[in-house]
Amino acid sequence: MMHSLTPMLPQIEAAKLPDVRWFSPGGCVIHRDGMVDVSVGGHMIGCYAKGDVGTRNAILVGLAADARMHLGHLAMAFDLSEEMVRIIRRRHARDGLAAIVMPRPRRERPSRVTPAVVRKLEALFAEGQTVTEARAAVAKKHAIGRTTVGVVRKAWAARNAVAAPPAAAPAGQPALPLVGDHAPTGSASAGADTAGAGTGVTEAPSAPSSPSESTVTLADDGAPRSSGAMQHAGSWLLLGLMDHYGLYRLADEVCAKHGLSAPAVRLALDAFATALAIGQGCAEGVRRLATPTAPALLRTPQCPSADWVRRTLHGFADVGAERVHFGMAGRYLDAARADDGPAVFYVDNHLRPYTGQEVLRRGWRMQDKRVLPGTTDCYVHDEDGRPTLRTVSPSHGSLTEMLLEIADLLRAGLGEEQRILLAFDRGGAFPETLAALRDDSYEFVTYERRPYRLLLPTAFTREMTFRVGDEEPERLTFAEFFVPLGRGRGDVRRIAIRTPEGRQVNLLAIGTTPAERLIEIQRGRWKQENGFKHGAERWNINQLDGRRTQAYAPDTIVPNPARRRLNNALRLACVDEGLARRLLARLDAADPKWAQADIALAEAIATQHELIARRPMTPTHAPLCETELAGKLVYHLGAYKTVLDTVRIAAANAEADLAAWVAPHLPRAAEAKKAIANLLVAPGRVRVGSRTIAVDLAPAGTGPEHRAFGAFFRAVNAANLRLPGDPRRRLLRFRSQIQRDGQT
Repeated sequence: MMHSLTPMLPQIEAAKLPDVRWFSPGGCVIHRDGMVDVSVGGHMIGCYAKGDVGTRNAILVGLAADARMHLGHLAMAFDLSEEMVRIIRRRHARDGLAAIVMPRPRRERPSRVTPAVVRKLEALFAEGQTVTEARAAVAKKHAIGRTTVGVVRKAWAARNAVAAPPAAAPAGQPALPLVGDHAPTGSASAGADTAGAGTGVTEAPSAPSSPSESTVTLADDGAPRSSGAMQHAGSWLLLGLMDHYGLYRLADEVCAKHGLSAPAVRLALDAFATALAIGQGCAEGVRRLATPTAPALLRTPQCPSADWVRRTLHGFADVGAERVHFGMAGRYLDAARADDGPAVFYVDNHLRPYTGQEVLRRGWRMQDKRVLPGTTDCYVHDEDGRPTLRTVSPSHGSLTEMLLEIADLLRAGLGEEQRILLAFDRGGAFPETLAALRDDSYEFVTYERRPYRLLLPTAFTREMTFRVGDEEPERLTFAEFFVPLGRGRGDVRRIAIRTPEGRQVNLLAIGTTPAERLIEIQRGRWKQENGFKHGAERWNINQLDGRRTQAYAPDTIVPNPARRRLNNALRLACVDEGLARRLLARLDAADPKWAQADIALAEAIATQHELIARRPMTPTHAPLCETELAGKLVYHLGAYKTVLDTVRIAAANAEADLAAWVAPHLPRAAEAKKAIANLLVAPGRVRVGSRTIAVDLAPAGTGPEHRAFGAFFRAVNAANLRLPGDPRRRLLRFRSQIQRDGQT
């Protein structure tokens, strides 16, 4: 977000302020132009050039000798970690000053990978041996790790790729990268099904970044084959529903428009969705699919590697991320249309924390009650709590900034005729935003921000009964009237609610929806909060996924880190003043500690005056190029994660649909999603006919659960699901293998 700044005086604006870091009320470290000055009590006690580790360590040890010194503040001022400060002090106490001033000689170890070992490994690679086999062959004479052998193999493969063009793989022997550097050994039936089918998957050894840079032709036409036993067969439930939602149809349209390989993208989406189904949560989980029956599960001769899936989806995301994401959102919006009354949507932002090495902007994360680096996602859920779409704000825009953008997206998807009601929390309840939503003909309901006037119990003249699930009904009383937004912005509805405990909660709303209905909608907002929790635990929506970064423009206005440090130092000085005044109030003037407390008080007050005097010269926001974050601050590119989150949203909605079908037949309906999770990882047998694909699943469960699965499969089969990529579009027919064999 761009913020306007009040122009500073010319002489102040032209001056480049040094980076001052305080480690005590009177001590600081000043970083400027490659030099570092250390000052205590207004006197410079040392100066050294950046990179002069010896001088820095000598000054650091001298300062740390003071028993009152806070080592954490000292480490931050010298741009070190607390552990490094402890190491320097221990080395000085053990070996003296020379140990921390003189550079330590490095002992070079001879490399175990000699040219002779490299030649031997390359000869083994030329014979077709894998990394594991080559390491085993040289392990008796040379103790080198598998990772080292892998590095040698990559270098050898890169040289060969430059030396000669890659040859096309013979029929039936694809060049698709395998998981674990070896092909999974398929069962006899699986091998018979895939033998002699089509042409191989060929891929340039130079590892292109997108499918469009190589010729990717599936050895299989995507048609399933009968299999006597197949692990994770239940994941076809998820794939069938995702195909029913139209995800693969949108992917095919993007591939046709941009010249990508539709079979390769279909395989990558299948592999990632199947990894989600078995609880992996990220693209790396594709490695867990490398079972002997993986070729039958994914309908390809060999299981793709996680690296191949990532590169294929990266190439697809570069051209089709928004088309697929908003195309799927349009399908969810169509299902959320309301014939009577407005379509209800819950809107909230959710900070996705980041723990890597890059420097990202910081935002407030409510779950941790603190500021953390990361990216803010704004999610939209329908009234049932199903995710619909997601937008991204790397600069952590507030909910008030996102609401109008989200409302316009919903209107574009639903049309001008459909009424739209947005429900959100206090983060968006500001008069300017509420007036803008009303002026654009959007309806809303939100909590009113405190403070507001408390009403007498007799003012609550209307009542309603509210029930959540199987809980006891809750009786609420409320009152409704209009209140002004102030400054000529007009009026909004205020619904004051009194809970059975005597608390008053106010809602603000616009629209003709009855107050009882608005209370029900806002009380149901916890569906979205539960959706965030379930999405993070089951579908891993907080996963970083893409690691590609982009630097901010130099003129981007960002919060000034120097101002934040100045405010923190001022806060600490105020704390020191309070502690000193407390001691002075308790001690007698004759007490020796009274004089120390008086000196500490004077230093704290002097520090406050100095810091307050510097505040006008340190703006709260500044152009990035004028801060210490210049050249460091980046944000993550979101196209790749958008594609993966589109699959996650589709998987979450598919799970919700499956849970709705099985819940009425379970002894405990609240365990429906857990039962679905068991079904998605269940093994089974597959029989392929001319018109149908029969899948006999063997899920784990009790007797009542298996009986519920029987009724559940009838509902699933009535939906006429189809497997994505099947050229004959045969119908999927599921049933319980245990019931079929008469074991219930």
